[in-house]
Amino acid sequence: MLHAVITGRDGDIVLRGQPGDSVMQLARAAGLPVLGECNGSLACATCHVIVDPDWAGRLPPQSDDEDAMLDSVFDLMPTSRLSCQIRLTDALDGIRVRLPA
Repeated sequence: MLHAVITGRDGDIVLRGQPGDSVMQLARAAGLPVLGECNGSLACATCHVIVDPDWAGRLPPQSDDEDAMLDSVFDLMPTSRLSCQIRLTDALDGIRVRLPA
């Protein structure tokens, strides 16, 4: 089992999942306020998260579609990503992200 840590208003929440699970799927299953209105089809940016800088460089590069969707985010940060595009792998076990304010 792999895990991701999401920081929200109530502090850190550890989410556990299988390889290939997206951070969005895990956050939604845990009842966190990650909408993911398009269900991960890269048609919205409602699953926006901010990746901890220590982890940002370990992620695969953004696709052109993800980059285009992130252009619509109001509070875009240098390490902003769509959580539907962050899939758990052994290399990303323990990844830390935070929910936008």
